[in-house]
Amino acid sequence: MRGYLLTRYGEADAMELGEVPEPSPGAGEVLIRVRAAGLNPIDYKVRAGQLRLLTRLDLPMVAGSELAGVVEGLGAGSTRFAVGDRVYARVDKTKLGAFAQYAVVDESIVAKMPESLDFPEAAGLPLAGLTALQGLRDELAVSPGDRVFISGGAGGVGTLAIQLAGWLGAKVATTASTRGEELVRSLGAETVIDYRTQKFKDVLSDYDAAFDLTGGPDLADSFTILKPGAKTVSIAGIPTPVTAKEYNAGPLATTLLRIANTKTLWQARRKGVGYRHMFMRPSGEDLELLAGLVDSGRLKAIVDRVFPFEQIADAFAYLEQGRAKGKVVVRL
Repeated sequence: MRGYLLTRYGEADAMELGEVPEPSPGAGEVLIRVRAAGLNPIDYKVRAGQLRLLTRLDLPMVAGSELAGVVEGLGAGSTRFAVGDRVYARVDKTKLGAFAQYAVVDESIVAKMPESLDFPEAAGLPLAGLTALQGLRDELAVSPGDRVFISGGAGGVGTLAIQLAGWLGAKVATTASTRGEELVRSLGAETVIDYRTQKFKDVLSDYDAAFDLTGGPDLADSFTILKPGAKTVSIAGIPTPVTAKEYNAGPLATTLLRIANTKTLWQARRKGVGYRHMFMRPSGEDLELLAGLVDSGRLKAIVDRVFPFEQIADAFAYLEQGRAKGKVVVRL
């Protein structure tokens, strides 16, 4: 079968199309014929070797973090799905495998895809949707009436985070370009700051939570707009020592990440606010929740562009420009 392989750590040419054996499902796994796969910044961060402190991959391997497709086979003891079910998943972080014609995934992290979506729309939902849901619900504990700042609202995670924050009862402020303002307002953002002409730290204050999706100066600036005791959660900053412990990365990784985060953690403490970096966790249960929200009209999947699988290198080049409004997806 055809797959998009991560052959080594490096630049764009470290990934290439090639032939690989078709996988077989083991105990508790399902074999999925992949119909579409989503592209994410984490994919090129993994390619660049930015996560080697936390997890090492057995290269070469089929890359790809999320997919939508049809169940083609069941491993021993697999009972949650039937052959022919339309499903979607954020695949195991250490096994990857979404960028291929077939993928094997543990059934516990698979869910039936929203009935109202086609495969490309569904393929762009798992990673960003789980990140937004778990960041807002679990890490920030957003509740009705909270004022939440979400940086980079027009991106893949941002478009879903705005909607999920509204579902949780919060009022949302975000940053976007002029081109993205109409989109984020349509999704429920009440306050939109054009990041090209204005700094959000000069406009916002006394917010209950901040969800940093952009990193860089935006992370430190988010501390300045929060109420004392409030919290910023980031998916774009350097992983924190807490993250290393969650990955069982060992004392060396924990120490190195503590050193790398010294300035950021000091900035947060100086402002009297909390901070942590997060990675989402694959969850079939949470995907079922997201599917229900989509089918009930509470959550809309935003897809910027769909590329043929054979043009996946072009799709990554487009994604890495950082201008996509919503998700970039390949169709198999």
